Amino acid sequence: MLAMSVAVQANAQEAGVPAELQQLDATVERVRQQFDVPGIAVAVVKDGKVLLERGWGVREIGKPEPVQADTLFAIASNTKAFTATSLNLLAEEGKLKMDDRVIDHLPSFRMSDPYVTGEMRIRDLLSHRSGLTLGAGDLLFWPTTTYSNAEVVARLAQVPLKGGFRDRYAYDNILYAVAQQVIEKVSGLSYADFLQQRIFDKVGMAGTRYNADHLRPGDKAAIGHAKYDYAELRPVAPLTWSNNAGAGGIYSSVHDLSRWMNVQLAGGKLADGTPLFSDKTQQQMWQMQIPQVVAKPSVPELADAVPNFAGYGEGWSLSDYRGQKLVWHTGGWPGQVSRLTLVPGQNLGVVVLTNQEVGAAFNAITLSVLDAMLGAPGHDWVAAYAAAVAKAQDNADEGWQKHVAARDAKSKPSLPLSGYAGGYRDAWYGDVFVEQVKGKLRLRFGATADLQGTLEHWQHDTFIVRWDNRSLNADAFVNFSLDPDGKVREVRMQAISSLTDFSFDFQDLLLKPLEM
Repeated sequence: MLAMSVAVQANAQEAGVPAELQQLDATVERVRQQFDVPGIAVAVVKDGKVLLERGWGVREIGKPEPVQADTLFAIASNTKAFTATSLNLLAEEGKLKMDDRVIDHLPSFRMSDPYVTGEMRIRDLLSHRSGLTLGAGDLLFWPTTTYSNAEVVARLAQVPLKGGFRDRYAYDNILYAVAQQVIEKVSGLSYADFLQQRIFDKVGMAGTRYNADHLRPGDKAAIGHAKYDYAELRPVAPLTWSNNAGAGGIYSSVHDLSRWMNVQLAGGKLADGTPLFSDKTQQQMWQMQIPQVVAKPSVPELADAVPNFAGYGEGWSLSDYRGQKLVWHTGGWPGQVSRLTLVPGQNLGVVVLTNQEVGAAFNAITLSVLDAMLGAPGHDWVAAYAAAVAKAQDNADEGWQKHVAARDAKSKPSLPLSGYAGGYRDAWYGDVFVEQVKGKLRLRFGATADLQGTLEHWQHDTFIVRWDNRSLNADAFVNFSLDPDGKVREVRMQAISSLTDFSFDFQDLLLKPLEM
């Protein structure tokens, strides 16, 4: 009965799909097969109308429930545009200015440099130009930690700045935790209530939830999937960023995001014509705050996707494609990744939500839709991104072989295992423990339940931690440096694979032995 009703629904949808999108069904199914994605949802809007919103595949492998237009996915960093909008709504009310100093609203706010602390503006929180490096501080909330939002923001004071202030683009999440605090302090509402009352309810996003903790009985939420050890596709447990929801907490559907895209494309006007925010605010959020380096394509097949310019505004990425300005963002989450793309000059929007962590899938679909709607020559984006995925895997394999070739496999640890055991502390993350259990060393991050694993000797005083949770794909080198007396002086970490998500920012840790 279920299969019949889904088939009838799909046929009815296809009958109303414009000619430009008649090939989308075949494209999405190719993507699902090529990149092993259980479920995908897509919506396309044009000139204020929804041309298509539907799902393909299943919410969870091995179960029959289909992905549909109202299926909820973790939209991850597509949340950032909602955070930017929230701050701008408060600015329109006169409760803050986007160029206010952060410390004027949060007197306890601190960066690791006093000058940056004093000069950081509200707008800077949204623009990835602070001097933090890529993903700096993410381990405070990725994977889920016991730290509160207040603790995350307090620990920011110790996260190292390795670039110049407003010098260059480097994507971060942690400053959106600060933005969340500003919203709560200025509005007097929790961020969850602010989003619900000021955005979700007004836009008509009735199914959208603040984060995974706010999912309700009966919500049709997709389950994320990952390739355990880069091989076996299996479901992963939901992740919650209650301590940094401003960076990536929201769960939504393509049905609700269609409405969000139409508000954006209408210059902030709701469906009834009343403004959610002004056209001036819209343009400010879409104004480039920091340029990005335009990299060469990883494979020749992606040459047509390379933009002429790229940069970041307030919660939005900015670039161009086939002569059109794009305003867009992606979202990456354990087991779920997404992309929302606006083409203001064509009053066009497309959103792609998936329940497998492979960005090639949403990119191939997005560019296929843009080509169709822009009347561009056909390009096989599925094949192009398949080539890019293969190249990334080859690069990772080559990197690993270089480590293998440099290894002295006959070397022994300088110390007995007990000599490495003990408590260690990083100034910004906190405590990490190395424990001797049944003749082996175990590594445990004190605030992160998922970061527990066994240490395997690699060479000399370097080990590899193999995390118990094999969906993380984040095994890392653990290097113990010794002092002249043969005691551990410090510990450094580094992901062993270039495929590891940048939010595992092990490289920024400097672990020092705790005084016993």
